[in-house]
Amino acid sequence: MQSEKLITMANQIAKFFAHQGGDVATAAVADHLAKFWDPRMRAQIIALVHDGQAAGLDPLAAAAVKSLKPA
Repeated sequence: MQSEKLITMANQIAKFFAHQGGDVATAAVADHLAKFWDPRMRAQIIALVHDGQAAGLDPLAAAAVKSLKPA
């Protein structure tokens, strides 16, 4: 999947959970990614963040991705 599409999708999820605030929102986004994203999608966004190639990723989404374990 294109990295721009993954970033857009992660940002939409972060926007949905942002009202929960702080660690609760981060955990909710991470939980959503873990439960509903294909392992290949998770691996790709983890790699993008790790490699510093996730420009435009919402800080909440970035924090959630950083909390995920690589597949």
